[in-house]
Amino acid sequence: MSTESNAWRYCGSQIKLWRTEAGVAREALAEEAGYGLEYVKSMENGRRKPTLRLLQIADQLCGAGGKIVAAQEYLKPEAHPERSQEFLALEKDAIAFSSYEPLLIPGLLQTPDYAHALISASCPPLDDETVEERVAGRLKRQQALTTRTGVMFSFVMFEAALRTLTGGPDVMERQAQHLLNVGELRNVRVQVLPFGRANGVALRGAVVLLETADHEHYAYVEAPETSTLYADPSKVSALSRAHDMIRMHALSPEDSAEFIRKVAQEA
Repeated sequence: MSTESNAWRYCGSQIKLWRTEAGVAREALAEEAGYGLEYVKSMENGRRKPTLRLLQIADQLCGAGGKIVAAQEYLKPEAHPERSQEFLALEKDAIAFSSYEPLLIPGLLQTPDYAHALISASCPPLDDETVEERVAGRLKRQQALTTRTGVMFSFVMFEAALRTLTGGPDVMERQAQHLLNVGELRNVRVQVLPFGRANGVALRGAVVLLETADHEHYAYVEAPETSTLYADPSKVSALSRAHDMIRMHALSPEDSAEFIRKVAQEA
């Protein structure tokens, strides 16, 4: 069970305990909050996230003096999916970062509009608060590009990532300009792999390679609803060699910048 689900359950149980202790019927809480009885029951049992309104009304009816409302802080959605937490902890302290993306602009290079369009289109749908928290978390990660100037960030993306109109033409136009701007940073290398090159490995999926300060090497592979962090040297080596082949067939950073400009003009 996820940390988020545990928080829902704990908060719901606290509402129920306070309500029972204060002699407040669930029906009375539901009526005062303007919710259906089953909806409140679902929140108390942790099947739904307790809303701020329910917390406020329960706090008032039960005379909790702000103790129930205080739970709101622990109900905020995670800035990143739980499955990626271990990878992100390593990314934060990595001394080298190499990424290949076949279909999407890499997260560290996404504009706010692109990230919002992508995350808000998740399936199953995410609530607005989670979308905003995920976007904010992604943008915060990007600060590393300008604050950790001693780290080399290398990005290769397949041509398809530039031509997939995530968010529409205007969003993609701004995204292309952002790629050009970020690509001018001394510690950032942005390359494009055009259609028809390295087909054998280019279509196998996204991969990120990391090296830590202790010179440990990791490979991270992510797909919808799942991800795997590899530390086994043989697996990391195989993914590194595949990444090397992709980068070998990619355009140079200078030619990639020209290619990005061309694709943006065609959109």
